[in-house]
Amino acid sequence: MNQPQVEKTVHKNQLFGAFGEDVRSRMSAYMKPVDFKLGTTVCEAGGLLKHAYFPQGSVLSLLTVLENGSEIECANIGREGAFGLFAAMYSRVSFNRCTVQLEGPMLRCEIEPLQDEFHKSAHMQDLFVSYSETLLSQVMQTVACNSLHSVEERLSRWLLMMYDRAEGEKLTYTHEFLARMMGANRTSVTHAAQSLQNAGLINYRRGMMQVLDRVGLEAASCECYAIVRKRFDAFLVPPSTAVQETKNGRTATQ
Repeated sequence: MNQPQVEKTVHKNQLFGAFGEDVRSRMSAYMKPVDFKLGTTVCEAGGLLKHAYFPQGSVLSLLTVLENGSEIECANIGREGAFGLFAAMYSRVSFNRCTVQLEGPMLRCEIEPLQDEFHKSAHMQDLFVSYSETLLSQVMQTVACNSLHSVEERLSRWLLMMYDRAEGEKLTYTHEFLARMMGANRTSVTHAAQSLQNAGLINYRRGMMQVLDRVGLEAASCECYAIVRKRFDAFLVPPSTAVQETKNGRTATQ
């Protein structure tokens, strides 16, 4: 009785929607709705992955954790993708700590059924590899962004990414939380948020953030937001061959 409802709801996740009708029909029996609170740890770094998670309106944050306990976000996952696909393909251990960054609906699936579909379907293999490569591109762009761009540019990028996933809803974050995500000190984040608010780009009050000027916030952000957004918009259509020949790479003058 409940399966048609799960099948209808699951299409909110773009990756699952790209599985194909036959695969979606088989996988719907394994998809279970879960709802985690903000800050919940889904998996610890080094933890054994028993499930994959498909956000439908929530956002998961992948954090690199150091020996002294400090952590920094290296990627985030919204309704466009999933956490745990590497376990379905190869490893069963998570390299990162995964936490809930934005509350909302999510679907959880056991790893074994995904592994079965991955091993017997060329389409699923192409899709999983394409998404994993795209997620890796976000990690690499985030590394460069955290090292080379100002806190204000990084905060703008981060807010735009969250605003896309929240679909215009207000965001509930403290300066301490934002500082932890970006690997910055709280004072720098406070100054950056005040600068964006003074420019009329966001409204921030009592832990509630709302984007007022989307175009202006994109202008205040570094190029990293647009680069990652473009890559994710295209990952659902994997290239026809593994090697793509090109004469020109991406440069600052293009």
